[in-house]
Amino acid sequence: MRLRSIVLAAAAIGLLSSGPAFAGAVLDRITQAKKLVMSTDPEYPPQSSLNASNQFEGFDIDVGTEIAKRLGVSIEFVTPGWETIVSGKWAGRWDVSVGSMTPTKPRAEVLDFPAIYYYTPAALAVNTANTTIKTPADASGKRIGVGAATTYENYLHGDLAIEAEGAPPFEFVIKDAKIQSYDTDVPALDDLKLGDGTRLDAAMTALPTIQAAIKNGYPLRVVGAPLYYEPLAVAIEKGDPELKAKLAEIVKAMQDDGTLTSLSMKWYGVDLTKPAS
Repeated sequence: MRLRSIVLAAAAIGLLSSGPAFAGAVLDRITQAKKLVMSTDPEYPPQSSLNASNQFEGFDIDVGTEIAKRLGVSIEFVTPGWETIVSGKWAGRWDVSVGSMTPTKPRAEVLDFPAIYYYTPAALAVNTANTTIKTPADASGKRIGVGAATTYENYLHGDLAIEAEGAPPFEFVIKDAKIQSYDTDVPALDDLKLGDGTRLDAAMTALPTIQAAIKNGYPLRVVGAPLYYEPLAVAIEKGDPELKAKLAEIVKAMQDDGTLTSLSMKWYGVDLTKPAS
């Protein structure tokens, strides 16, 4: 009986560790370890990227670092694929995503979104040699590069639905795109810079990412107005209301005391922390 009880207890512990977080479990783990583990992208400037010293930098990095500071813990960055992050089932490998994630209905089935921390426009880019794509609608039927499992990919499929406060309505103006998906957004811009039509006709990503590429010498131009505006949120795995409440409290304090605005000005030159009008 005792041996069987031990085996059953061990099995129960295994089930708990492999399943979704229970109330307070993740926050307790962070507090006890004195460390917040944050998933991020090493190739998504100016939100997150590795610099010449192999250190992470960017808006998301600074926001995550400030959250950890206000939790009273250190921070560690890990780099799982974006598709893995948005699918849930983190299994304790990281605690939070401060990764410019749009809260969509499918994602909300596996993740919680404690707080929106900024808003950004989604835009279309072409090579500067292109003379035929003058509006986003002109890219219909063209080869367009996007990051896999992103809202940009959803937009091109025509099934994007953003159900979050501050998201203005939008229309699907690009039809029948020939979608080419990449692990993350910047490799799409890398292919686009090779020449007009060489590998891609256009690429779609966050406007600040396109602007950062142009600043770094990429021969690209932005086409027309933004296609839509994304409210971007901190994300955690479902099941820890204490962590959700704590992160919401911290992000609100960062909004109220101007920290988020200051970081937005640092990395973007404009305040992206307010909903687009």
